[in-house]
Amino acid sequence: MPVMRGLIAPQNTFLDTIATRFDGTHSNFVLGNAQVQSLYPIVYCSDGFCELTGFARGELMQKSCTCHFLYGGETSDRLTAQMQKALDERREFKTEIILYKKSGSRFWCLLDIVPIKNEKSEVVLFLVSIMERRRSRAVLYQLSGHLVLGANANPIPEYKVADVQKSRFILLHYGAFKAGWDWLILLATFYVAITVPYNVCFTAVEAREDGGSAARNPPSVSDILVEILFIIDIVLNFRTTICIHYVTSWLFVDLIAALPFDLLYAFNISVNFGVHLLKTVRLLRLLRLLQKLDRYSQYSAVVLTLLMSTFALLAHWMACVWYFIGRSEIESNNPASWDIGWLHELAKRLGTPYFLAGGPSVRSSYVTSLYFALSSLTSVGFGNVSANTDSEKIFSICTMLIGALMHAVVFGNVTAIIQRMYSRRSLYHTRTKDLKDFIRVHRLPKALEQRMMECFQTTWSVNNGIDVSELLKDFPDELRADIAMHLNKELLQLPLFESASRGCLRSLSLIIKTSFCAPGEFLIRQGDALQAIYFVCSGSMEVLKDNTVLAILGRGDLIGSDCLTQEEVIKTNACVKALTYCDLQYISLKGLREVLCLYPDYAQKFITEIQHDLTYNLREGHSTEVRPGRASPKLTPTLELQRTVCKMRGIKKPQWDVRINRSTFAAADGDSELSKNSPDVPLSGRVLQLLRGGKTGSFSAGREAKSLRHVQGLFRQPP
Repeated sequence: MPVMRGLIAPQNTFLDTIATRFDGTHSNFVLGNAQVQSLYPIVYCSDGFCELTGFARGELMQKSCTCHFLYGGETSDRLTAQMQKALDERREFKTEIILYKKSGSRFWCLLDIVPIKNEKSEVVLFLVSIMERRRSRAVLYQLSGHLVLGANANPIPEYKVADVQKSRFILLHYGAFKAGWDWLILLATFYVAITVPYNVCFTAVEAREDGGSAARNPPSVSDILVEILFIIDIVLNFRTTICIHYVTSWLFVDLIAALPFDLLYAFNISVNFGVHLLKTVRLLRLLRLLQKLDRYSQYSAVVLTLLMSTFALLAHWMACVWYFIGRSEIESNNPASWDIGWLHELAKRLGTPYFLAGGPSVRSSYVTSLYFALSSLTSVGFGNVSANTDSEKIFSICTMLIGALMHAVVFGNVTAIIQRMYSRRSLYHTRTKDLKDFIRVHRLPKALEQRMMECFQTTWSVNNGIDVSELLKDFPDELRADIAMHLNKELLQLPLFESASRGCLRSLSLIIKTSFCAPGEFLIRQGDALQAIYFVCSGSMEVLKDNTVLAILGRGDLIGSDCLTQEEVIKTNACVKALTYCDLQYISLKGLREVLCLYPDYAQKFITEIQHDLTYNLREGHSTEVRPGRASPKLTPTLELQRTVCKMRGIKKPQWDVRINRSTFAAADGDSELSKNSPDVPLSGRVLQLLRGGKTGSFSAGREAKSLRHVQGLFRQPP
């Protein structure tokens, strides 16, 4: 599981604070909304208030916090008027008044009204508290002092989102210091897991032969530092409220692991062989490795490293035990087995017999033991280091069984991790193979095959094979809407959606889809039924009619129709073709109509604004035909631009009829505000971008440079 970060995000703990602060004597209260003038409806009611008055919480919600439903025949009109005035003036008020319960019985109570402010010092809530008068007036007013603002010890909290206050001495379990400390303790634990078995089986045996219980060499600095680290770790775990859980779980193990055995040698205190065995209790700290595996399970590289380290550590332990068994056979003085053990055989092969040369060196013995342990864990061994005595054979059997278990656990996990690491690549190859099989089975033509492969490969490079809708389907609607707004923020930031409410934007974001077009692909063909409004996120497209370029579209352009109010089929008046690889976002007309029906106030604004925000209107019958002879002088650069583009695209006999929408035609004649924005200038940028990095065909470098200069000259001409 991932590391949990705890409840330390900014929160509004006002309600919890109020419930805790006024528990007991002041638990009978309601909260009224101060932002609704005159009414001040109740937005929260405590359980004590319901018990005192006899009303259910559902009956009190949205009623006035003046508690007019508790008024009766003996309720003072003067006091109720003062209460209303205090609420209107947003000031504190305190009085004694007679009220009536739901059952009709009256009660005399102390009533307090306290305004509650937010972080901007604005009154947003009223706390109205009532307390039944059963004691003397002096006692009641003394108790009511808890509600006085300002100088008291427990003032009314503010209604705001605030950061959780924590002591600077508290260590966050996900903080950088705690994470670094945990890894330091883990490394120290691995150090102990390596050195303790080695010292017990190799160093201690040699020391026992040399001097029995004599003190060994002084401990190393690293051993003392590890013991100090373990002691500090216990102190850190006792600093917080988790100490109770720590006492019942890991305290005993950590105390044993932190016992300063090495300090006994530092003070020249003689110890026997049993003290070395006690140090093996420190190996219990390795159980915390399981916590690490669970916490960092989403990091494949970390888990893979820990698993391989565990396997190597187990082989080290087996090597130490294998050496210990060999030494025990030699020291047993059993005439039937002392001279056939594996250490005795190793000594004879190396020419270092025990009685003449003291046996093989510790280095040779350890390397041979580790070789036998690894060969037994990973396979059945090679026989050059074999088990001869009964003890050695029993240990070899156990080693093989443990090796089989480790193969299932460690290498099974390693295989799964590696598969996860390459799962995306494997999925890509699987999809590619399925696509090729589909093409082969259905005998698709070469051109269509190339288009399919290009579309698949480019789409995969964009989303890496992740299906967003499938990924987000299990998330709450609120969270999915926020994610969708972030993913589609470029489209939702258009001026077209500036006046839309947040709820409308959230609804729109959920119906926005993505699409892709490869160069040469037609997004829309003339006469097709228009299904959506399209937004160009990247790339270049052109609008064609009768082989005539009507418009060139680039990043940020919007194309579609302005007729959205009626359920009618909208025929397109031109083709839209991709010049480069294009990423698109689109809103289906059906979904758009449904959203606009939910927000009628915005619907009319949308219909009005879209007429101006569409880069090109594809609705049939919207365009106006203009011939060059009748074109305005301000339209000449556009006509020259179209001639240049058609010439570059190899159109030999272009039709010079230009069809543009009415707003653009008015702009060309100077009759619209659009003329002030010079619509041809951004168009020139798109063409230049297309020539430099887009589809230039088979142009030579000189011809391409000439075309660039020609287009630049077109847009430098005065209108």
